[in-house]
Amino acid sequence: MEKVMYDVYIAEALIENDFHQFNTPEKKEAYIKKVFAMNRITQAQWDSSLSWYSDRIDLYLKMNDSVKARLQRTRGDIDLLLDKERARKSTDFEVYSASYIPKTYLFSTPSVRKGFRFQLDSLEIIDKIEEDNFTFTFSVVGIPSEYTSRFTSLLSLQYRDTTLYEWQSINENKTYSLQVSKYIENDTLVHIDGFVHLQDTTARATHISLYNIYLGNQHNRLDSLTKQEAEPVKMIEKDLMRPIDGDSI
Repeated sequence: MEKVMYDVYIAEALIENDFHQFNTPEKKEAYIKKVFAMNRITQAQWDSSLSWYSDRIDLYLKMNDSVKARLQRTRGDIDLLLDKERARKSTDFEVYSASYIPKTYLFSTPSVRKGFRFQLDSLEIIDKIEEDNFTFTFSVVGIPSEYTSRFTSLLSLQYRDTTLYEWQSINENKTYSLQVSKYIENDTLVHIDGFVHLQDTTARATHISLYNIYLGNQHNRLDSLTKQEAEPVKMIEKDLMRPIDGDSI
């Protein structure tokens, strides 16, 4: 129940903040239903649970306090992460090796590239990626509604006799993931060339950030993160999170 409450609170905060995207009751209802579906429950089950807890208000308030504390910790963790990244915003990525992939990337960082790229040769692929199947994953926050600038990510996968291109357009705040395999039929991956690029000259891009950027095996990624970091965080700015008052819910 606490997990569902956490997801519902974040969904409600997003709906209240992004009023351009959720400008009809139908869109708001559809988004809440999507949250329920992700948690494998229905609206009826949610309503039934709330009714059950209404007769056990002490348990409900205890859960609500726990969810509120979790939201505050999440916000604090993200703020701390951003503060560290801003402190390094003058860093020139050229000092790193070509295979370097940042864990976070702020588009407010001065850069003519408006993004980052990386390359891995066959030895680095063997050294850094253990399993045959892996992903290139990152989460995005700060994209404003009705945003039309070209924002893309691409992996160029060079096998011994074949080159594959995995491309995706980035147009909303969510987690993106590209599935990759070291092997295709009778062929082996020998080189990876990847990038995330935002073609934007407006000031609106400075609010966009990438976090939880990762290339590798999913289970290794989860082992290296705390439980809270491993879950997609759908808000990052303080003004996206409305106050939660146990007496008013």
